[in-house]
This record gives sequence, C-alpha cells and structure tokens, in this order.
Amino acid sequence: MITRVEQLRWLAALALLVVGCFVVLRPFLTAILWAVILCFSTWPAYAWLLRRTGSAAIASSAMTLLIAGVLLLPFLLIGQSLARDVAVVAANTSRLLAEGPPAPPDWIRDLPIVGLWLYDYWVSVKNDSAALAADLRVPIAQARNWLLKTGTSLGQGLIEVALSLFIAFFVYRDGRALSRRLSVTTERFLGPRGKSLIDLAGDTTRGVVYGILGTALAQGALAALGFFVAGVPGALFLGLLTFMLSFIPMGPPLVWMPAAIWLIAGGDYVWGGALFVYGAGVISLVDNFLKPFFISRAGKLPFLLVLLGVLGGVLAFGFIGIFIGPVLLALGFSLAKEWSTARAAADATAG
Repeated sequence: MITRVEQLRWLAALALLVVGCFVVLRPFLTAILWAVILCFSTWPAYAWLLRRTGSAAIASSAMTLLIAGVLLLPFLLIGQSLARDVAVVAANTSRLLAEGPPAPPDWIRDLPIVGLWLYDYWVSVKNDSAALAADLRVPIAQARNWLLKTGTSLGQGLIEVALSLFIAFFVYRDGRALSRRLSVTTERFLGPRGKSLIDLAGDTTRGVVYGILGTALAQGALAALGFFVAGVPGALFLGLLTFMLSFIPMGPPLVWMPAAIWLIAGGDYVWGGALFVYGAGVISLVDNFLKPFFISRAGKLPFLLVLLGVLGGVLAFGFIGIFIGPVLLALGFSLAKEWSTARAAADATAG
C-alpha cells in the first residue's frame, strides 16, 4: 500500500519531470504551436491526400511542401521587391539631400490648417540642403534602425516557419495517434467534460484561422492586386502591410486610402478614384462579410470576444496570441456559461 510520503515523492518527481520537459521544449513552443495549428486547420486536405495515396509519409510530405510554398514564396517575392524599393528610396533620399526638393505645387497652400506652413517650409528648404539634411537626420536614423530590426525579425520569423514546417510533417504523420492520446489524457484529468472542451478549442481555432487569418489573407491579396493594376509602386509590400493591419478594426483603409490620394495628387484621377472605389467596395467590404460568416459557423464564441481575444492575445503572447487569446476566452466563456446554466437550473429546482 502506497503511503502518503510515497505519494508526495511521486508528485514531486512528476512536477520536476514536467518542469524539465518544459525547460527543454520552451525554445520550440511557438514553432510547435504553429505546426499544430497549421496541421489542424488543413487536416481535411491531408485526409483527402491520405485516402488517395494510401501512405501517411507521402501525404505528410506533400502537405508540408504545399504549406511551405504558400508561406515562404510570398516572403521571398516581397523580400526581393522590398530590397529594390529600399534601394530606390535610398537613391532618391541621397539625391534629395544633395539637390534639394523640387518647387512645391500650388495646391499645397490650399490644404486646411497646415497648407500655408507646409508651403513656406518647403520653399525655405528648397535651396538650403543643409537645413533639410539637419531636419531629416533623426527620421532617417530612425528609419534605418527600424529597417534593421524588421530585417532581423523577418529572418527570425523565417527560421521559425522552417522549424514549424519540419515539425508539421511529424504532426501530420502521427496526428491520429497524438489526438487519441490527448483525448485520453484530457478525460483522465477533466472527466467527460474534457472532450467538449477540446472540441470547443478546435472550433475556436478553426474559426480564427478561417475568419481572422483567412480574411486577412484575402484582404492582403486583393489589396496587392489592386495596387499592382493601379500602378502603385511596392504593391507586394503594401499588400503585406494590408494583411498585417487587417487584424485591427479599420486597418486596411490606412493603406489603400493614402495610395489612392497619392495617385490623385499626382494627377492620375482615374486610377486614384478607381482605387478608392475598389478599396471601399472590395478590400474593406470583404472584412464585413467573410469574418463574421466564418467565425459564426466555426465557433460558439461571440464575435466581440473573438476580436478582443485576438488583440489581447497578440499583446500578451505575440503573433501566436492570435490563436491563444480566443481559445482561452472561449474556454472561460464556456465554463462560465455552463456554471451559470447549472446554477440557474439548481435555483429553479429549489424554488
């Protein structure tokens, strides 16, 4: 018969084992979570390939290569385009500092509030390149530091994506066995409620992937297409920026509206107006239809809590918090709803 002291020893040894495993896996937790999310979201496609090929290794390899192409190819294309754009901006900045800006257009004076000040300042620095260089010294240094940090973060992100894809192959191949073990483990700790919580977490993750991430990808792709057709330089980079800003309310207009104004200010009224209509009627309108549709179908969490979970999760956990935040809120919301329902039923019975 196991004594109380032996039980405490076993619990202490188990706690040390759990802490040790966490310390070992901590550098790879984000990559593991990304791999699990990618595999879970694309599992129907993997199951279809598995039925056609009859080999888990072939289906896992095919899905890993497909996801690698979808994730890495845009980064490579945007990286090349961004390098060209940065070179052009650097050359134009050097020429601006050496020769000074061109004469300001007359319509600058008609701008409300800042028009006269901006026109006078433009005229004052037109023939004084030293004053212009002094004014731009701090912004240029800040832009250079931002580019260095962005390049470092992008390189780290690519390494993490590559590690996630490597892990995803094994998650695909052994996913069924891992799912069964997770279900058994959860039921042993939480009882029959464990399966419903796992299903809720899965539905919420699927809703976020299809509703939040899918909508952002659609808006980024549509924006890049619109910028390219309208002749806006850096269309791929602006599409990526639209994708990143799609996670916040009214984010995409911060990209396509300045681009449309830039075209109109340059005298291209047709394409500027067309881009404005396209941005309002297509890019931003996608968010109002796709996001609520997918979230309402895949998850049981109110849309407001999903949005708060996404924003709060990103602030707390980084980009992976897009999924962690809504899942945590969904589990908490489900438990609170279940508790309040049970309490109301108990009160009704007692009454």
